[in-house]
Amino acid sequence: MNNFVIITDSGCDLSPLVLNEWGVEYIDLTFRFEGEDKEYSNNEMGSTSFYNRMKNGETAKTAAINPDKFTEAFENILNSGKDILYLGFSSGLSTTYNSSLIATEELLEKYPEQKIICVDTLAASAGQGLLVYFAVEKKNSGANIEDVAKYIDSIKLSLCHWFTVDDLVYLKRGGRISPAVAFVGAVLGIKPVLHVDNDGKLISVSKARGRKASLSALIEKYEQLADENAEKLAFISHADCDEDAEFVKDQLLKKFGTHTKIITNVGPVIGAHSGPGTLALFFIGKER
Repeated sequence: MNNFVIITDSGCDLSPLVLNEWGVEYIDLTFRFEGEDKEYSNNEMGSTSFYNRMKNGETAKTAAINPDKFTEAFENILNSGKDILYLGFSSGLSTTYNSSLIATEELLEKYPEQKIICVDTLAASAGQGLLVYFAVEKKNSGANIEDVAKYIDSIKLSLCHWFTVDDLVYLKRGGRISPAVAFVGAVLGIKPVLHVDNDGKLISVSKARGRKASLSALIEKYEQLADENAEKLAFISHADCDEDAEFVKDQLLKKFGTHTKIITNVGPVIGAHSGPGTLALFFIGKER
């Protein structure tokens, strides 16, 4: 019986409207600005407002979802008589997925007749969102909870995450690059090209001179890695740089006939670490 709920977290950077349309529930990660006591949910502040505050020098701190939040959200679903398939934010970037396992272990003792399957997507932002999309498509085709979980596990290491950032200061702040590299990069206009590896961790791969070159590098990665046997489908996420997202979308369609199904905002929880001007491309490839 197809009697289960797909649930994810806001690390997927899909809007609540989209997730609601797909019938997917979600739990919010949170953030706050240094010097403030107020904690915001990932979807509480508009993208432009958030990145304007970052551009003005404010620093945002993020928080993973704790086990208690998972217990509350999962138990609401279990009490409705449905099983749970959770698709979580990469364990290589957050402790959120581990919190889901703690809650699951406790709840299965209380609800031994029901199922909770947690999948570490090893993905982030709209890459995680793309896996949620594929899970929904599989469920809608009539697949049961085990088959959907196995399907996502089978394709997640073929999910390519390629992105660039506009300002190296945020990667420096997070310890991803050294202050010296950030300084030289800023002077020379160097833009890093990064991806998420098989362990779900952020890796710097190459450098491009200037913004247009870095966007073109993402297109080149698509050409090199896209699986010719997969659907020509891409997701894009961006941090307050709509025109750049449209440029990448247009190039994918023009050069490869690839349709970008969703362009979404990089939410504050991820954007706090990558900064305004982040542009990310996600697709199924021959390898990550």
